[in-house]
Amino acid sequence: MDHEPLLRATPSGDVLKLRPEGPWTAANVVRLETLSRSVGADVDRSSAVTLDMSGISALDTLGAWVLEKLSRRVSSSGRPAEFVGVADHFTGLMDEVRQVNRRTPAPAAAPNPVLARLGDLGKSTVGAREDVTVFLQMLGALFMAVIGVLRRPRSLRLTSLVYQLYRIGWQAIPIVTLITFLIGAIIAQQGFFHFRRFGAESYTVDMVGILVLRELGVLIVAIMVAGRSGSAYTAELGSMKMREEIDALSTMGLDPVDVLILPRVAALVIALPILTFIGSIAALYGGGLVAQFYGDMGPAIYIARLHEAISVTHFEVGILKAPFMALVIGIVACSEGLRVKGSAESLGRQTTTSVVKSIFLVIVLDGLFAIFFASIGM
Repeated sequence: MDHEPLLRATPSGDVLKLRPEGPWTAANVVRLETLSRSVGADVDRSSAVTLDMSGISALDTLGAWVLEKLSRRVSSSGRPAEFVGVADHFTGLMDEVRQVNRRTPAPAAAPNPVLARLGDLGKSTVGAREDVTVFLQMLGALFMAVIGVLRRPRSLRLTSLVYQLYRIGWQAIPIVTLITFLIGAIIAQQGFFHFRRFGAESYTVDMVGILVLRELGVLIVAIMVAGRSGSAYTAELGSMKMREEIDALSTMGLDPVDVLILPRVAALVIALPILTFIGSIAALYGGGLVAQFYGDMGPAIYIARLHEAISVTHFEVGILKAPFMALVIGIVACSEGLRVKGSAESLGRQTTTSVVKSIFLVIVLDGLFAIFFASIGM
């Protein structure tokens, strides 16, 4: 029996054959580590390693672990490592050593639901603060752009403004008219159906007139514009951001706010009150048709009752909301478009976010205006 361990390395093509011999025990620990390091370079260069253990005369846990480390050094890089010639009385020890540090880690404990909710709340708070910051920055940039136009009126891009008015104003008239017409007809039908029980059918006209002129007319139109034009603004600016066209404008010395954003927001502010007026008239007309065919109320009676129920104040309340809602929609749409990253997924996500935020802010703004006008007696 050998009194000193050996480790013979024999290359055979791309396969390295290692043959440990002698006593691989803890008594020869220094020698074993030296032998293991000496073949490290050959092990790293080979595509596969075979360890022939038929020459080992004695083996304990330490010697088995040194050989196992050589095997794992090979297999960790995706190359095959194989033990051959293992004596029967060493098989159990080698199997035990192979299992060391190979157990699957225990699954992490489920997070505390309360702490998870608090974490989500904190993230939402930080995100909301960032959204407010972006909104205010865009509002400030627009304000400075308007100041620049007032100082130099020729700097206003009139062609772009007229084109945007055509897109979001003129082209939106058919769908706005149709939807508001149907909304007015539905409100009138429900009013006649329920008020008829109390003999108060004439009050349906009051409800239709006040709701349409004060609230629903401007609200429905603003939501439609947010979904139709706001999403288009976000997609357009986001695509330009992805193709680095906005960076190119800055490189050419042009302010993207003046060139791209101001004409779009200005067109929204101009178009939304006009669309609100058209939508309100269409809704009142729809209510009038339902009053004639469902409520047996002629056009002359409907118009007279409408004249008694509403006043210019109701019309003013609705129209005054429109420019502010348009400003909110434009700022949100443009700011979300500028936040698009370099992927199509980011473009879709920001477009969706733009529509959701715009509709939410429009409804919140409508509620705030309702409180304000009620407090001043309008």
